[in-house]
Amino acid sequence: MFHKNIKLILAGLITFWAIYQFSQANIMNGISILLLAGIFVLFYFKNEFILLAFLQLRKQNFEGTKKWLGYIKNPEAALITKQQGYFNYLHGIMLSQTNITQSEKFLRKAVKLGLSMDHDLAMAKLQLAGIAMTKRRKREATNLMAEAKKLDKHGMLKEQMQMMKQQMKKI
Repeated sequence: MFHKNIKLILAGLITFWAIYQFSQANIMNGISILLLAGIFVLFYFKNEFILLAFLQLRKQNFEGTKKWLGYIKNPEAALITKQQGYFNYLHGIMLSQTNITQSEKFLRKAVKLGLSMDHDLAMAKLQLAGIAMTKRRKREATNLMAEAKKLDKHGMLKEQMQMMKQQMKKI
């Protein structure tokens, strides 16, 4: 796992190589090499292991997700802030099946670090509301559900929110 700044340094070096190719009148080589530099810039902003973990999570393969997340040993050094949020978000979702306390810790850290997509943030807050509800903290769960409802602009989590409201009435 590369440090996040190494990816930018490699992109810079490859860009200088592309400029050299342009100066030698090798235009197609220069363009191809610039595309290679673009891959390193892309992986700076979108970590490759997190992308693969999301792919495994989409397939409901939790072991595969855990394997890909395991390759990131030091998230503070290897990931930018938003990607650290997604790293914690994925860990929180994975642990919500087994360890609610750890899941809450990871999801709170993900919300604090921030997530790029509003629906991901809404899902994290909805998960936190569910955890608060299981721990009998109704006021906190209600506040988190309201925040999640504001963030869910496309209504993707509408059914889950209705189910949670029904469950909250029983508390």
